[in-house]
Amino acid sequence: MASFVGKKYKLDKSENFDEYMKELGVNMVLRKMGNSVSPTVEVTVDGDTYTMTTTSTFKTSAISFKLGEEFDEETLDGRKVKSIITLDGNKLTQEQKGDKPSTIVREFSDSELITTLTIGAVKSVRVYKAV
Repeated sequence: MASFVGKKYKLDKSENFDEYMKELGVNMVLRKMGNSVSPTVEVTVDGDTYTMTTTSTFKTSAISFKLGEEFDEETLDGRKVKSIITLDGNKLTQEQKGDKPSTIVREFSDSELITTLTIGAVKSVRVYKAV
């Protein structure tokens, strides 16, 4: 089992997240909210089903998925997309397909989680620290 399962990671710093959300078409109110919170991310596993829970003072969301299987997802900003997540070592790669396709790569270590979000030419990096 991956070493990051069951660990919690809290957002420590964020680069270019507003530009990423802007590229997705997120309105200014939601962008302000998204930029002001420091969410905590936790991944758990039950059999072959993974659940990724993102918790903040603004909103909590959880997605459940099986590796390599497409699933329907409603993003935190309300978009409906089809996602597929794969695991390579300690790296979860999520491809979101919808009006504006994006890729989210989450690279876990014992001390941090580095999330790289890409849409078109816009890239955001968010660093979470293990708690």
